[in-house]
Amino acid sequence: MSAVADRIMKRVRGKGRGWVFTPKSFVDFGTRGSVDMALSRLATAGDIRRIGRGLYDYPRQHDKLGALSPDPTNVAKALSTQSGDKLAPSGAAAANRLGLSTQVPARASYATTGRTRVRQAGGRSLTLKHSRAPVLDNAPDSVNAVLQALAHLGKDNIDSDKIRHFAARLDDRDMRMLAQARAEMPGWMGDVVLKIGAARNG
Repeated sequence: MSAVADRIMKRVRGKGRGWVFTPKSFVDFGTRGSVDMALSRLATAGDIRRIGRGLYDYPRQHDKLGALSPDPTNVAKALSTQSGDKLAPSGAAAANRLGLSTQVPARASYATTGRTRVRQAGGRSLTLKHSRAPVLDNAPDSVNAVLQALAHLGKDNIDSDKIRHFAARLDDRDMRMLAQARAEMPGWMGDVVLKIGAARNG
């Protein structure tokens, strides 16, 4: 095994089974060409699995089923790292997770600051949809979920019950982050954030 391939496998094993990655995950190990060649050899040897164009994983194994399909969220994270876009749960998934909707999205879907696209990976179809709400860096999932749920529900569907529902799901740190990001939001969304803050304090 080449020195680059050896270092790649060391990092892959360190991340653990289920990790999805791209050549960009190993830019510190050498040229793009040497990394691509090492990944190709490791995939051919069966040490890692190629699940799409420029996408690989270290598959989780099942006693009877063998290698399992990659987790869609891990695939979406790898794609966002590859493109440099930010990622959040889709509006429909966020509304479901926050208990505002019983509808579970049929297809794995995520909000992104990049362009809308559909990618195939590991036999699954994944939708990355351009977000109408800001996706905040280093924010807890709960904060980005609220923003995506607001965008999904729309300005005219936010009533006092939903305001209270959001307020119950957020802590002081979440509210500070949302308040600081109001300038990045559509005006109506910033107004809703103020109402959520008032509901928490009331």
